[in-house]
Amino acid sequence: MTWTKSTVTLLSVAGVLFLAPSARARQAALQDIHKIKHVVVIMQENRSFDSYFGTYPGANGIPMRNGEPAVCVPDPRTNQCVKPYHDPHDLNRGGPHGQVNAANDIAGGKMDGFIAEVRRGPQRCADPNDPSCGSAQVDVMGYHDDREIPNYWAYARNFVLQDNIFEPNASWSLPEHLFLISEWSARCMRQGDPMSCINALQNPGNPPDFGRGRANGRGRANGRGRGTGRGRANRMNLPANQPPAAPDYAWTDLTYLLHKQHVSWAYYVLKGTEPDCEDDTEATCVQRRQNARTPGIWNPLPYFDTVKEDGELNNVQSLDNFFSAAKSGKLPSVAWICPSGDVSEHPPGLVSAGQAYVTTLINAIMKGPDWESTAIFLTWDDWGGFYDHVVPPHVDENGYGLRVPGIVISPYAKQGYIDHQILSHDAYAKFIEDDFLGGQRLDPKTDGRADPRPDVRENAAQLGDLRSDFDFSQPPRKPLMLNPHPAKKNGAAVR
Repeated sequence: MTWTKSTVTLLSVAGVLFLAPSARARQAALQDIHKIKHVVVIMQENRSFDSYFGTYPGANGIPMRNGEPAVCVPDPRTNQCVKPYHDPHDLNRGGPHGQVNAANDIAGGKMDGFIAEVRRGPQRCADPNDPSCGSAQVDVMGYHDDREIPNYWAYARNFVLQDNIFEPNASWSLPEHLFLISEWSARCMRQGDPMSCINALQNPGNPPDFGRGRANGRGRANGRGRGTGRGRANRMNLPANQPPAAPDYAWTDLTYLLHKQHVSWAYYVLKGTEPDCEDDTEATCVQRRQNARTPGIWNPLPYFDTVKEDGELNNVQSLDNFFSAAKSGKLPSVAWICPSGDVSEHPPGLVSAGQAYVTTLINAIMKGPDWESTAIFLTWDDWGGFYDHVVPPHVDENGYGLRVPGIVISPYAKQGYIDHQILSHDAYAKFIEDDFLGGQRLDPKTDGRADPRPDVRENAAQLGDLRSDFDFSQPPRKPLMLNPHPAKKNGAAVR
């Protein structure tokens, strides 16, 4: 018998159901995903796809003509149109990257607002994580390649590079990290009431450390890159010099479903510094310390009601525990890893420091007994103001945001594969749900905990499927151990 697209998937012969080949393949794929026993999401900071992989062979990178960039972005100060260029510097500055900045960078699909947004932003902001901050240095058109990031390019060559993965929200780091663990960014109007939460793309409830000392400062510049003079506290109708209270994230997050199904999870935090200052009126500051017991913009789970009610605050742990778990073969089923400021690649963090830190994390997994059953999803939280040429697809009022790099590393990952599917970080939640939760979604109609989120992001029609990045029929591949500090020769890094 010849099977065609019109052939019915289910056939009934003598009352017995048979699966057509296409259905059998899908069913096999559903089962094969369970070869992955551990998902580790490594989230770095503030890089666009074009800024790291814009010249990667075969990828949807910077448009070229005769070996030269065929696109440019106007600089309103010089009246010149600036093309993307190779930037060998280890320290980058980037540009404003809040909600309004995203819209202005995209510029109605022209993708030419990046330099203008830097020019509009407050210069030399004391708080490098303020998404309204510009920089005296305009480097948003610069890109790196394997001379500066040889390990990232090696992972791409040996595993899977995703060249159409977008930040799920068109905004900055805190909303992105909320989407990463809950598929939504909201502000809740009544303590402990999920139904009181309202959509908040730019200003969800911010951790107190992010507002302390801001009453007399420039504030967050209302998302437009220009200071209001009133500071964050007054815009939140708080008395001068009074920091905002700790936020209450009452809507449902992914750990709620994991806990219900007895799926282990951990959120690992590297002890060090946050990238934000307590007082943005200061020209310099001593950055706040962070650890697993300091909730913040990169560590929001302790503010979720579900985490507290389920008694799982201790699942937010020191990164030391990650290394111990990787070595002993006791990685949780689901893990997220949060950097400290100096290794985050968030300006002014050095690119080389971030690459070394990420390589150390991946090496730890590869050396451990859990490697043969692990999928590592390496990505960056938002574009950080850096140039990208691809217009983001529209999914709802929250996004998608701009394109970011994404790499899948696993013994079952296809080798040297470039995934051109439309993806966002929502696909990580979808993969976790398919692997460990039987396909249950963060859906208020079915997850047992209602909230008014605008949609179920994992079910978006255009969202691709990360299972396409794996070949579960292949024997588990050997680890690729890399030197965290690649040697350099004549200014070019070599392995």
